[in-house]
Amino acid sequence: MQWEVVIGLENHVQLTTQSKIFSGSAIRFGAEPNTQASPVDLALPGVLPVLNRGAVERAIRFGLAVGGTIAPESVFARKNYFYPDLPKGYQISQFADPVVQGGTLSFAYEKDGKLEMKTVNLTRAHLEEDAGKSLHEDYAGMSGIDLNRAGTPLLEIVSEPEMRSAAEAVAYAKAMHSLVMWLGVCDGNMQEGSFRCDVNVSVRPVGQQEFGTRCEIKNLNSFRFMEEAIHYEVRRQIELIEDGGKVIQATRLWDPDRKETRSMRTKEDAQDYRYFPDPDLPPLAIGQDWIDRVKAGMPELPGAMRARFTGEYGLPEYDSLVLTSSQTMATYYEAVVAKAGKENAKSAANWMMGDVSSTLNREGVELQASPVSAVQLALLLKRIADGTISNKAAKEVFGAMWDAKSSDDNLADTVIDQKGLKQISDTGALEAIVDEVLAANAKSVEQYRAGKEAAINALIGQAMKASKGKANPAQVTELLKQKLAS
Repeated sequence: MQWEVVIGLENHVQLTTQSKIFSGSAIRFGAEPNTQASPVDLALPGVLPVLNRGAVERAIRFGLAVGGTIAPESVFARKNYFYPDLPKGYQISQFADPVVQGGTLSFAYEKDGKLEMKTVNLTRAHLEEDAGKSLHEDYAGMSGIDLNRAGTPLLEIVSEPEMRSAAEAVAYAKAMHSLVMWLGVCDGNMQEGSFRCDVNVSVRPVGQQEFGTRCEIKNLNSFRFMEEAIHYEVRRQIELIEDGGKVIQATRLWDPDRKETRSMRTKEDAQDYRYFPDPDLPPLAIGQDWIDRVKAGMPELPGAMRARFTGEYGLPEYDSLVLTSSQTMATYYEAVVAKAGKENAKSAANWMMGDVSSTLNREGVELQASPVSAVQLALLLKRIADGTISNKAAKEVFGAMWDAKSSDDNLADTVIDQKGLKQISDTGALEAIVDEVLAANAKSVEQYRAGKEAAINALIGQAMKASKGKANPAQVTELLKQKLAS
């Protein structure tokens, strides 16, 4: 039997506010346990929650970015369940009336060696508070409770179940991760839990319309873990069904050491949480004037920037996609082009996607910490364009610039001079080299004049060798053609 995979994602995005969603407690990762928990976070008797305006504005910003509907009135509800690290015995969330409804996210992913575009519909994005954290490793025979995270503002973003492979799901998650960082609503730190993914996975026979029974894999904080978990869960469900078993709706966890998902608890449905409107919080009213103010402060969005890069700089769609994969890369690229000129836009894109990215990956350095600045790279590109150095020499120059870690904007020129890498562009000097090459390679000359045009490549190679790689290859080629035609 042929099987189809059905995947939907829920992303828990920690918002970049200075304080919690319903209290004034600070949010600082790594603080001593229970030092950032106020009476509101601890749910002490008599306390009342007060909504953080900054959290709402970040939700509005996200909703505008994905083309969702900002609810003019949304309601906070109590989601009732028991965890040791949930002091109230319920979580304040949104259920029937989320702050953002609908929207879409478009992204690119690789399929069969080709770049594919896909758009996934979003169901909703709602505001809620995080729970605390249970600590098990440091306490023999018991657990500790750290309530520093309790009340941390989250935006939970729920997709429709429209992804059909692990590759699509991971590409979607990466695109969402990039977008929330681009908007400044989340710092995106997955190791610290700022961006977490819950993946709902089910399988069904190809052609069947109704969904299979889904299992939710909770709290994935790595794109690699996500991919591995989906592949495992798909295999597990298919093997279970083909062996005559039945998939039970459940919440599962990914064990990266054993490379398997394991059951955490039977999956609850909405009615199990006994949602009801929180009597301590009035409905959240968002007027058009508030939306307009947030919209006025929005950055240029990735989709609009991709279209601009393609139109203004003449870049292929693939280049534009890669260069707008993060705001840091897009900003760096535009800074390079601003100094190097639009005529070098494609060259800048090639270097960004090639030598710059590969060096960053090899050295384990983020672009914002690159020792080669955008201004320095721009000058290097100018020296390639004006024929001062060859592309091959430029790679050597870039490596030296990286190692130099200098703030000198003219570093490329300094390195070129120090290493003596300037191309020979003097016509007289080049003519002398070309004449020597023609005299020493009569066979290649004869082949070229007999109609074998590829023979000129051997002559170009000999000229470059004779000049120790410093001859301007374009001028060499032109001189050779002139002399061979005479």
